[in-house]
Amino acid sequence: MIRTAAPADVPTILQLVRELAEYEREPDAVKAGESDLHAALFGARPVAEAVIAEVDGAAVGMALFFPSFSTWEGRAGLYLEDLFVRPSARGLGVGKSLLVHLAGVAMDRGYARFEWQVLDWNAPAIGFYHALGARSQDEWTGMRVDGDALTRLAKR
Repeated sequence: MIRTAAPADVPTILQLVRELAEYEREPDAVKAGESDLHAALFGARPVAEAVIAEVDGAAVGMALFFPSFSTWEGRAGLYLEDLFVRPSARGLGVGKSLLVHLAGVAMDRGYARFEWQVLDWNAPAIGFYHALGARSQDEWTGMRVDGDALTRLAKR
């Protein structure tokens, strides 16, 4: 079952984010705390949404997403920031259910696209996404400015 996250889910979402970071070989990279996620998802001006996947009443996965915008399309899109399914629930269709749910959200909202990134070494995920009809955008290189580099850039 896929359901919209509620404020009481914040500790579970944070735990799933930490499990995702461990899977992605960055176990110490999560800086967010419960108050950060609560503000981002349920604060006065939410900037993201989340859904929880449950099997037999237990949370086994989640997706965290937010709107993007395409100037070329002139419409919003859905950007999937995090998708995670606990290893014990993989192979049960949970990941597919999460993606199908989000595709439905995008369609219901009239969004032009549904996008996300995947680590280039994560061959099982890449194969899974391709099997669902996703296409790689190999011609694009992701760019990021954060930490000290962000501070320096802002001061120029």
